[in-house]
Amino acid sequence: AAVTSALELSGLLHLAEKPLRHRIGLAYVRLLFGGLLVVAEGISVSALSGPVVALRHGDAPRALFTPCALAVGAVDAGGADEVSEARLLGPPSQLLLLGTMTWGSQNTDEEAAAQLNLAWERGVNFLDTAEIYPIPVNKERQGATDRAIAKWLRTSGRPRDDVVIASKVAGYNERFTWLRGGPTRVTREQIVASVDASLARLGVDHLDLLQIHWPDRYVPMFGSRAYDCSKERDGAVSFSEQARAMGELVASGKVRAWGLSNETPLGVAEFIAAAKHEGAPPPVSVQNAYSLLDRADEAGLVEVLRHHDVGYLPYSPLSAGVLTGKYDALKAPPVASRLALFDGYYERYMKTCAPECVDCYRSAAAVHDLSPAALAIAFCDSRPFVTSTIIGATSTEQLEANLQGFGVDWTDELEAEVQRVHMFYPDPWRMTVRDGG
Repeated sequence: AAVTSALELSGLLHLAEKPLRHRIGLAYVRLLFGGLLVVAEGISVSALSGPVVALRHGDAPRALFTPCALAVGAVDAGGADEVSEARLLGPPSQLLLLGTMTWGSQNTDEEAAAQLNLAWERGVNFLDTAEIYPIPVNKERQGATDRAIAKWLRTSGRPRDDVVIASKVAGYNERFTWLRGGPTRVTREQIVASVDASLARLGVDHLDLLQIHWPDRYVPMFGSRAYDCSKERDGAVSFSEQARAMGELVASGKVRAWGLSNETPLGVAEFIAAAKHEGAPPPVSVQNAYSLLDRADEAGLVEVLRHHDVGYLPYSPLSAGVLTGKYDALKAPPVASRLALFDGYYERYMKTCAPECVDCYRSAAAVHDLSPAALAIAFCDSRPFVTSTIIGATSTEQLEANLQGFGVDWTDELEAEVQRVHMFYPDPWRMTVRDGG
């Protein structure tokens, strides 16, 4: 009955013809941002395209934008409410988001195009940009990442429907006086202005996902973890105004869905409540820093996301590249590396216990015949609360190496190794940095 209902909803459900490497029986498909869809016995599924209807445990169907990620698993005889753990059947790259924030600074347009071509050849169809990119953020280069993507879209011949685009509107920043008339705020007017400018730079008529890059209100971030009451600000843009603006953009067709980034459990819960009150669609995702070196979100945010069926998109799974081991035994960071681009970043890193922690993870990776990067990315991808892991690179060689992390069979032995290191180094390094994206 669920299948019939879905197929009758004005053709909103589309199943691609190209089959997975594994054929499935009675199974469920977990869409990119949650939800269940029961599919008929014997169907071969590889991807979903176009608007997608998610049948959510008997709730009314909710339209989501095109997912890049799907997971398939068996459904118990008891029905869709008794679902076993989701396991990916098919190309691992279906669970992959490509980050873009070096394009226009560390990478030329041609290098960006080479990365995009490689990624799409490997089955990636989802990229993540932002109005402030590339990083480090400055007035002269702002928007260069979007323009590189637009150039690739024009020259590659890729249909727009084959490229899922996520972008981000900058949060409160008193120093960005040169962007949207500054300082940047998350008011209705500035959100709309940001989207219109992003669409113009990208040369597209809609964004598949719009995210609030960081909150308008004060929250501890970009190097700080403790909440400082003295930094609270009056006049923060209300959750209701932001949710209402997002609802208007979705209704207009300029945005298909919206989400959050660098957000807290309080923020997620407040936005969900505000969206409900305003009659707007709820946020579908949260993009936060998460890695072997930064697991803070496990303590509170994960519970909120699971309870409200919100997707989790971890960025920086390699913690600014340090989990590759490339900074080991160096007295100075490599030229043009992330830790060299920001004043004091490398020095801060070396004063923590993170180098010793990275060395432990590197040893663990070697025991299991993995590269350090593959271990770090596979760790994120193996978490049951992770929807899709964002990876980035400054070369096609790095991208190839990162892609290998999605083909790792995460075993009990690997989990035990990681947890053993984590017990010794539970919080080795806060990796976010001012103007770092």
